Amino acid sequence: MKKLLALMASVLLLAGCSTSSGAFDLGVNEFSTKVAETGVITLDVRTPGEYMGGFIQGAQNIDFQSGNFENEIASLDKNATYAVYCRSGNRSGQAVKVMHDAGFHNVYNLNGGVIDWTNAGLPLVTN
Repeated sequence: MKKLLALMASVLLLAGCSTSSGAFDLGVNEFSTKVAETGVITLDVRTPGEYMGGFIQGAQNIDFQSGNFENEIASLDKNATYAVYCRSGNRSGQAVKVMHDAGFHNVYNLNGGVIDWTNAGLPLVTN
């Protein structure tokens, strides 16, 4: 019985973390760990103006709403691991779906975006 309960808890935990697109939603703590991993590419999918107002260390800016997002990600390594975020998690959630549909399979979304990141006291780089 204990093994069955443990298995059910594991399945529910995994189901709660995976989006329907095959990408993964992470909370602030998990996302901060993910972006610190060697080789993970961090993408900020906000507008350039939002990005210049403060971004997560090492993040590259690819504006999801630019109308050119699919062309811009086409040159990225589909086998790499990506940590994607925006202001609230909405655009990045859409972006990871587009990325997954384009053949990216190691894509993580910051659930709650920069709002939750800064509310957790984590730093942004400002210019």
